[in-house]
Amino acid sequence: MEYNIPKGVFDILPFCLDEQSEWKVSDKWQYLESIIRKTCLEYGFQEIRTPIFEKTELFIRSSGETSDIVSKEMYTFEDKGERSMTLRPEGTASVMRSVLENKLYSLSPNLKLFYIGPIFRYDRPQAGRYRQHHQFGVEAIGCEKPEQDVEVIEFLCEVYKRLGLKNLQVQINSIGDLSSRSKFNTALKEFLSQHSDKLSKDSQVRLNKNPLRILDSKDPEDQKILKGAPSILDYLDEDSKLHFQRVLALLEKIGITYVINPLLVRGLDYYNRTVFEVTSTDLGAQNTIGAGGRYDDLSTSLGGHRLPSVGFATGIERVLQTMIRQGCPFPSSKTPDLYILPLGADAMDYCFKLTSELRKKGIPTEMDFSSKKIQQGLSIAAKLGAKFCLIVGDQEIASGTAAIKNMNTREQVSIELANCLSTFETMRQKA
Repeated sequence: MEYNIPKGVFDILPFCLDEQSEWKVSDKWQYLESIIRKTCLEYGFQEIRTPIFEKTELFIRSSGETSDIVSKEMYTFEDKGERSMTLRPEGTASVMRSVLENKLYSLSPNLKLFYIGPIFRYDRPQAGRYRQHHQFGVEAIGCEKPEQDVEVIEFLCEVYKRLGLKNLQVQINSIGDLSSRSKFNTALKEFLSQHSDKLSKDSQVRLNKNPLRILDSKDPEDQKILKGAPSILDYLDEDSKLHFQRVLALLEKIGITYVINPLLVRGLDYYNRTVFEVTSTDLGAQNTIGAGGRYDDLSTSLGGHRLPSVGFATGIERVLQTMIRQGCPFPSSKTPDLYILPLGADAMDYCFKLTSELRKKGIPTEMDFSSKKIQQGLSIAAKLGAKFCLIVGDQEIASGTAAIKNMNTREQVSIELANCLSTFETMRQKA
């Protein structure tokens, strides 16, 4: 074939082609999104939709020049006005830009927003990592209390629970304020400098630019070295300590178990204080399905006034893959209640109008436009998963009666066409 899909992206189809494509079926995505939207409504989060590309400077300012996103992964291009634009590599910066630009903070002192949409990162494609992937995220903007952190963590856990996910672990840490991180950076750099020749190439570069990023390294040798590294928890300022203690106490109060992970820092410069991840034992090396944290100073770095905030993002692909591996239940695919098979020119006209009337009554109906033979039509009805098949020929139009077949029981009865709507509604309710 002359045209093929680019590497690192995929189609979401109405049908499952094989076991590896099971998570790429559109009705599974619709189900997941319906659970997300219902939970957002109950927790008071409202939807925001931002453009898929922004000015490149927005992501450099928010994520940090030394982050992997900015240094390696952004899809950046120059538009016809010679302006640098970037396909959004994460959702938070765009949301905060919109909040500041549209002055949404003036409408509510505590904004609770959510988004669902594609994210773009140039990365080596592998299980759970794609160059275009999709995220669901929330941002709670305007409150710096630890209660807000815990509400966001609980909300993420509740979404996973409603989807039926199991074997999940909440990992949590505090990275304190800027002063705390500065002191810790000095101590961490001193420690890592003693092992610089054994660090990965990426970490050797980060050692001088931003040692904190080495804590996020997945390189096995880096991980071994980091086991002896100082802990950021020993460098927290007093307010950050109290904030973190309150977060942990509230998590325990509402029954959310957690593991403190001192190496957890997240990969973006805008985070402070609480950071967290939810991991699954069913995803291999790339085991994080959702993550987030607090970012109280992002708004000021973007030129606005201070808006303390906390949020998370979860990859929809990873959630679906985990659900399938764990055997989580999905609702049955939607199928037509009735398949109408017209046989003849008069029957075609009659059935076309009948199909329209049934759909307007809220009855899922499909009609064969090809005038196939009865057995061919019944075969198509079975493949579509139709519950009933109505067979109408020109003779049936003349007599005013037609045969309707229950596709599950194979029982066939005759009905009066004049009362077709009410008769079928009764049969549908009994089935």
